[in-house]
Amino acid sequence: MKIEVQQVGELMTNCYIVWDEDTKNAAVVDPGDDGAYLADCLRKKGLSLQLILLTHGHYDHIGGVAELLETCGTSPKVYISEADMSLKPLFHEPVTLDRDKVTFWKEGDTVTMDSLSFHVLSTPGHTPGSVCLICGNVLFSGDTLFQGSCGRTDFPGGSWPQMAASLKRLYELEGDYQVLSGHTGSTTLERERKTNMFMEAALS
Repeated sequence: MKIEVQQVGELMTNCYIVWDEDTKNAAVVDPGDDGAYLADCLRKKGLSLQLILLTHGHYDHIGGVAELLETCGTSPKVYISEADMSLKPLFHEPVTLDRDKVTFWKEGDTVTMDSLSFHVLSTPGHTPGSVCLICGNVLFSGDTLFQGSCGRTDFPGGSWPQMAASLKRLYELEGDYQVLSGHTGSTTLERERKTNMFMEAALS
């Protein structure tokens, strides 16, 4: 598995390009904006886009989906939680997804692409449909868990009690993971267990 991060959009959202080194098939996690740019990144690497994986429905994470679908040259499947299809606009003109072009995933689902398997953990709190994805030793945490912090819960659909339960769930995962979040730098789950004050508060 190879992973490259691209910071996209006005909020510098972390978009992750993940691919199988043997087949060159790729998944994009949270194409926040500028889908044409991401499609060009894929072409330059000789990658074929198969999956678009959305950790939640805020515009800074899904804003590039339509343009990416138009310009990538393939017909990737798009995954998102159904609960996030009706989020209220947030600091931005509404960004909508075509219900006919997405697949709704849920807790416990696994999305497979060649040697890579993305396991879905439902982690509401930032939004009702927020998920984290585990692929190998990597946890794509979206806006649930950040380096030293967590996602805001004061937006429409946010909930601190749900966030606390989600952070506790991540804390209790067995083993350690590299944590790749929607914003900020990378970290590890073990580091966050020891130093993240929001995760500590969630355990009380």
